Amino acid sequence: MEYPFVKEREYFPILKNKIQLSSCSQSAMSLQVEAAIKEYTDGWLAEGMDWMGWMNRVAMAKQSFATLINASPDEIAVLPSLSLAASAVASALQITTSRNKIVTTEMDFPSIGHVWLAQKSRGAQISFVPSENNEIPIEFYDQYVDEQTLIVSMSHVAYYNGLKQDLKQISSIVHDKGARLFVDAYQSAGCVAIDVKQMDVDFLAAGAQKFLLGIPGIAFLYVKKELANELQPSITGWFGRINPFSFDVKSLDYAEGTRRFDTGTPPMINAYAANAAMELINQMGINRIESYLNELSSFAISYGQEKELTIASPLDLNRKAANTAFQCSNASMIEMKMREKGVIVSARNDVIRIAPHFYNTKEEVAIAIDMLVELKSKFEVV
Repeated sequence: MEYPFVKEREYFPILKNKIQLSSCSQSAMSLQVEAAIKEYTDGWLAEGMDWMGWMNRVAMAKQSFATLINASPDEIAVLPSLSLAASAVASALQITTSRNKIVTTEMDFPSIGHVWLAQKSRGAQISFVPSENNEIPIEFYDQYVDEQTLIVSMSHVAYYNGLKQDLKQISSIVHDKGARLFVDAYQSAGCVAIDVKQMDVDFLAAGAQKFLLGIPGIAFLYVKKELANELQPSITGWFGRINPFSFDVKSLDYAEGTRRFDTGTPPMINAYAANAAMELINQMGINRIESYLNELSSFAISYGQEKELTIASPLDLNRKAANTAFQCSNASMIEMKMREKGVIVSARNDVIRIAPHFYNTKEEVAIAIDMLVELKSKFEVV
């Protein structure tokens, strides 16, 4: 496999000294993101305030995310986190006696489950689709979603082991029952091609920190154009108004489309970083990135098996994204030991996650796996 991103790898200075394979948690910083953050701070130092320039960069970030998922910019809202994006969607749902069931999964990130559990006080009944061998069989959705289901919430790619689910197939099941689909794309945006129109998704949210190459503190929420104006989120703020600058404290009107899901003053500096990062991804092409990451996934699986590691991720590349999870009984300690040796990975519960991006090489994945094997033999609790 000839490495296809020699030029782009140079954008990430940390790779000269460390191996960063933690894109499922925090990706490496690029020169483009560093320059964007400096542009914001330089402007702040020189001008004191550039409100219109800042807001223009937020709009550019919305456009970049819309391009990435094949949406329109007016279908994108900006919020500080994916948890808040999910909460805003939840607050806009009308829970009735005939539609009071919310279905999520055991493999979702905990904060998403917590958002839906918080709706029990509003009369919602929460149901968790179980996993089987660290996967969720598609037929489980058909079993758990029924005519009382209001919304189904699921991760496009699971944080724990990189399980990739078929959004088109799941959306068909959900819509056949008259329910809506909310997708947590935090682990897929930036490493997996997403087309919200072709996949027929109602809501989709992702933060910038992971495979989108940005920083924490900003997330993007897609709401289908045909659906947005039917909803009135009670988690709101002045940027969700028709005219934020009317400063009318007594009027709660809702902006047209998904902008009604905007809340308070946007995280400006985060938008600078996110836009620079997503512009790079869009320029390179997500299909090209995903194809390469599939090659690294295949190598991680085969090399891990050769080293007799137990793999918690799906072995079928059609059911797996960039993250490959290896069973490890004391994963947090092993992560720390690997970091001390210059290899950055990410532990979750009982796995070490090796999650490369396009800037990583097959050789770096091999080094990380060899180091994991060595440290497991020294430190793992049997």
